[in-house]
Amino acid sequence: MTQLPLRAQLATALGRTAATLSRVTGRGDGSVIGGRISLVLEPDLLRQLAHDRKLALVSATNGKTTTTRLITSALQELGDVATNAFGANMPAGHVSALSSAKNAPYGVLEVDEKYLPEVIDTTGAGVVVLMNLSRDQMDRAGEIWLLAQKWRRALAGKNTHVIANADDPLVTWGASTASSVTWVSAGQPWKEDSWCCPECGGPLDRKGMEYVPPGSSGSGMIPGTTENDWACRECSFRRPQPSWALADNTVLDPRGQCWELNIQLPGRANRANAVIALATAEAFGLSVERALPRLRQVTSVAGRYTTVERDGRHARLLLAKNPAGWLEAFDVLDRSLPVILSVNAQGPDGRDTSWLWDVDYRVLRGRPVYVAGERKLDLALRLDVAGVPFQLADSFAQALSVQPPGKVDVIANYTAFQQIRSEFGRAV
Repeated sequence: MTQLPLRAQLATALGRTAATLSRVTGRGDGSVIGGRISLVLEPDLLRQLAHDRKLALVSATNGKTTTTRLITSALQELGDVATNAFGANMPAGHVSALSSAKNAPYGVLEVDEKYLPEVIDTTGAGVVVLMNLSRDQMDRAGEIWLLAQKWRRALAGKNTHVIANADDPLVTWGASTASSVTWVSAGQPWKEDSWCCPECGGPLDRKGMEYVPPGSSGSGMIPGTTENDWACRECSFRRPQPSWALADNTVLDPRGQCWELNIQLPGRANRANAVIALATAEAFGLSVERALPRLRQVTSVAGRYTTVERDGRHARLLLAKNPAGWLEAFDVLDRSLPVILSVNAQGPDGRDTSWLWDVDYRVLRGRPVYVAGERKLDLALRLDVAGVPFQLADSFAQALSVQPPGKVDVIANYTAFQQIRSEFGRAV
């Protein structure tokens, strides 16, 4: 790595000190405050830290943190990797991640969708990973079509290789101005935000794009141009031919070879994250044979899918921040277990909870359901309308305490999830 100028060295040193103090005093993991202080001292620090590194930027509405972790695990086969493992996905977090591993030749950074154009310009990253776009924190991020449009503008004319999910029309549109794209068929179970063509506004026709649960008829089908497709009725915009494809637990690579994933992370969404990670690893020159074993070693990501224990009760933690995320969480649930739901509406969550009405909660019928969180009454009303019996709890701890010894699933949105993690020492 190129030696940093003296001012940048001072900025990174003070930032790391602030991050350490934050962790020691229990205020957080320090990944944001350290970067903020560093950027005050040297506003151009992110550009300087990114120089001479082989970087991948990972952006999506759902799955950014997990996919970042999977790609990082794979690239560690090649050498040290700088990454923002705990999801601090704005420039301050990126500065902290790169400065904490200043000699790492590789970097994998999760990037907030809204900040992606700025971070592409600043870092000059050689690889950008685009996975999905759906409604999320509308009070902050605004209309997702506008985000896709910003992606298009940011990628136009850049010497950047994009790994993109061909099954999501908005992602395809956002990535289509890039000079080089590897298209991946990773699926799109949540389609309610992309029924219209982003190019002309016409209706999109789809076929073979429904999620087929493992073990069902057709679940082993390899997606391709005949099984999976979408196209606009009124213009030429249509799904590109993917070179990587996911079907159930199988990945088809560009050479036509099939690979069994067999990863430990649960659910269809994580298998989709894994195929994206394999395609990204190959863009760095890493073969599937070398990357896949490292993906299989990942068991949890920043507390997601971790099981914590208290008084004989084993709670598995699942994160769901928006309608698409809840659909993915439902796919992972053990239908024989009770479930605790916790929802807040703080700044990082988005203040508006109207999105709860876009989630189909009827899948929870027939099991014990407990509701906690700052906005438990909002969720309780939604469950009542859906005909899902539930019990209100004053807190997550109370909801857990009334469970019989054994297993229970927990679904929480962002700040509620972090509060639960804190109760168990921020389990990773």
